[in-house]
Amino acid sequence: MMNETKLIGTFFKPRQKAIAKYATQAEAIQDKVLQKLVAKAANTEWGLEHDYKTLKNYQDFQQRVPVQTYEEIKGYVDRMRHGEKNILWPGEVVWYAKSSGTTNDKSKFIPVSKEGLQTVHYAGGRDAVALYLQQNPESRIFSGRTLILGGSHAPNYNLKNSLVGDLSAILIENINPLVNLIRVPEKKIALLSDFEEKMEKIALVAMDKDITNISGVPSWMLAVLKRVMELKGTDNLAEVWPNLEIFFHGGVAFTPYREQYKQLIRTDKMHYMETYNASEGFFGLQNDPTDPAMMLMIDYDVFYEFCPMDNLDDNGYPVDEEKVVPLWDIKPGVNYAMIISTSCGLWRYMIGDTVKFSQKDPYKFCITGRTKHFINAFGEELMVDNAEKGLECACKATGAQVAEYTAAPVFMGADAKCRHQWMIEFAVQPDSVDYFAEVLDKSLQEINSDYEAKRHKNITLQPLEIVVARPDPFHDWLKGKGKLGGQHKVPRLSNNRDYIDELISLNR
Repeated sequence: MMNETKLIGTFFKPRQKAIAKYATQAEAIQDKVLQKLVAKAANTEWGLEHDYKTLKNYQDFQQRVPVQTYEEIKGYVDRMRHGEKNILWPGEVVWYAKSSGTTNDKSKFIPVSKEGLQTVHYAGGRDAVALYLQQNPESRIFSGRTLILGGSHAPNYNLKNSLVGDLSAILIENINPLVNLIRVPEKKIALLSDFEEKMEKIALVAMDKDITNISGVPSWMLAVLKRVMELKGTDNLAEVWPNLEIFFHGGVAFTPYREQYKQLIRTDKMHYMETYNASEGFFGLQNDPTDPAMMLMIDYDVFYEFCPMDNLDDNGYPVDEEKVVPLWDIKPGVNYAMIISTSCGLWRYMIGDTVKFSQKDPYKFCITGRTKHFINAFGEELMVDNAEKGLECACKATGAQVAEYTAAPVFMGADAKCRHQWMIEFAVQPDSVDYFAEVLDKSLQEINSDYEAKRHKNITLQPLEIVVARPDPFHDWLKGKGKLGGQHKVPRLSNNRDYIDELISLNR
């Protein structure tokens, strides 16, 4: 029987060789990316304002272009959305990814240029397949269908052919027609805005197809897969799709969902690959299934810089811009805020994510959290990465499974006691929530020395508290904000109580 995947896989060989050069030529590759981006944008309004034509090297770029957040560029972006050309990137940009990095009412609209679509976003998708085939030469993913879960989009200011919405919807809208031959569901269903209607229709369409690979956000994909199993009357997805072999996942950390997926897909041939694809770009791929760290993809149209977290002020801006470093000057083990320049017209743009490198040559990293989504109310500096690892320890010790969670500080009250409050929706509840809380608390102290210091003898922080959530309050909270599906998610950690108080009110 012919293996179509082996035949198609030969087309990925040159790309696999190019990626191998990451280990020896990183600085040269990144310098070439910067020179290309600057040259392309030299005659844009932004390029003229910052005299791109005379930029000679990275040092010039760093000194002449200030670090940006969305606040600094939103005026440019709004003009672009109204049809103005040659602002941040040459020509007219007609697609805008509505950022779901936050769940408040304030949205960010990230430009997605034609070049960026191909040389950043689609490049990442192609490389995910290239790396997977390199790891799994006997794969047969092209012998069946691919289930891609995406969001929705809407017209942008009623401009012709201009769209705004989830990045995944923009990708589906513009995907190569050949991909549509193997993709499930059809575009009409994939782009539905009502997630619950979309989930039902996807499940009905996909349940009788030969699905070999799935792509999407773990939380939303889980809902679709559970519905498929309900419709087929089974508790093992491998019975529905016996040839399913890989889940390309991203958008949220996979740790809370890993055990749930293992229980739903009970087959030893199932693989998982983490991807780092955000509204702003596609940045990383897991190239080794035994290593949770991802490889930074350095030859797309993305130039990387990094700011140490201890060099950020309370508003998330660098205190000293000279401490911002290019990729080749990073140090493994340091928590950095990531800064990017891309062919979508983002220049020295802080995307809000924090990363920590585990090695150089090639550069491998883990996402540690968000610059604004952490708890440091009492000097404990608790990051999302700490929370994920602590929960993993507590789950292993108790047999529990966490479906969703968020945490926030409880500030000093009349009893002069402060603590962290966690609201957790369990997929499998531990026999003792108190013991789960105890293990979580001790694990966080082992992982984070600042947290340990604040917990010492209960002087600054009391033991953490867990509020057990009823089924689906996180789903209901997102639904109430019109944020079901796509890459929408609940902030895991917050320095204030805005999110958790709303969720607790829904939990009653």
